[in-house]
Amino acid sequence: MCLRLFFFGRAVLYLWAVVSFSLVLFCLVMESVLDFLRFKWVFRGQTLTTTGILLSPTNSPLIEHSNQEVTMREVQLGAHTLRSHGVSVARKHMHDWLILLLLLVLEIILFVIHPFYRFVGKDMMSDLKYPLKSNTVPVWAVPIYSVMLPMVVFLFIYFRRRDVYDLHHAILGLFFSVLITAVMTDAIKDAVGRPRPDFFWRCFPDGKDDYDALGNVICHGDRDVIKEGHKSFPSGHTSWSFAGLGFLSLYLSGKIQVFDQRGHIAKLCLVFLPLLAASLVGVSRVDDYWHHWQDVFAGGLLGLVIATFCYLQFFPPPYHSEGWGPYAYFKMLEDSGAITSNAAAANAQNGHVMQTQSESHQDDEDEHDHTFMGLALTGRSNSIVEDVEAGRRQ
Repeated sequence: MCLRLFFFGRAVLYLWAVVSFSLVLFCLVMESVLDFLRFKWVFRGQTLTTTGILLSPTNSPLIEHSNQEVTMREVQLGAHTLRSHGVSVARKHMHDWLILLLLLVLEIILFVIHPFYRFVGKDMMSDLKYPLKSNTVPVWAVPIYSVMLPMVVFLFIYFRRRDVYDLHHAILGLFFSVLITAVMTDAIKDAVGRPRPDFFWRCFPDGKDDYDALGNVICHGDRDVIKEGHKSFPSGHTSWSFAGLGFLSLYLSGKIQVFDQRGHIAKLCLVFLPLLAASLVGVSRVDDYWHHWQDVFAGGLLGLVIATFCYLQFFPPPYHSEGWGPYAYFKMLEDSGAITSNAAAANAQNGHVMQTQSESHQDDEDEHDHTFMGLALTGRSNSIVEDVEAGRRQ
């Protein structure tokens, strides 16, 4: 048992490290390619904006003040990339990544330990005799569509906007959403120990049931199959699906500004698409007789609620006017604006001091000139006064 737990945990940690390293390497390579392409466009005398519109320095249209603010924010986005600020942002959230590793270890332990084997009597078998079928959605496919697919969308947005805060917080929020959901799902599974709808054939693969003196089942099937048969509530496939795809749905709703009060139904269709996929996964769990409908409903609700909490931890609500960016990005804008205003105030003060010193120096020069001329003027004025006095005396 301990040896199997050790090898399983080591395999998961190795996979986690390989995926993370590959993701970072891919981002750095793509960023270098984009920088090279951007350098070529700039060298040709053109500017490629983040919205994909080519603007020339000679034919740039006049933009209103509100659009100028958006343009300035776009420029700020391009200034904080994975290569320039990725390490500092990750180091700032180092404790969050350590908590993720702790959640991963806890999830491995909860997955391996035995669940609670609750009492299953003969009269309860009428609802547990559904056929034992294979999964329509295999277990290995769940992390692909619930974790890897949203990360592909995050990378696409990053290469379009070049905002390391958005990429880092989206990936961090997604990992928290999925791992917290996984830990809570498996913890509830192990504590409840509800038998699956196909529990009879897991317990009695030959169809010959056996019970003890108290009426509880005496299973003679495979131990791992029986163990898995006590993990019906809630549905892990469904909770993972809604945790990952629900987070993606919230992310898309903020990025494309679904609640901009313009009434574009196409945006809603795009946002509901991940939720539809997660719902179909839940339906497949009932069709495969691996879960009761209550298991699927509870798993979907659990995953969606946790995804909402994790998303709001890093991003404003999708209906907010600033819902298209993470909190950290706007905090960076405030800090840079404060630094800029302080620098401007300091420059203005220095300019005022220099102007005062210049005026003082000019006054000194003028005073020196006037003093020199004053002596002459004073002597001349004295001679004039003396002439006037002499005239009066005559």
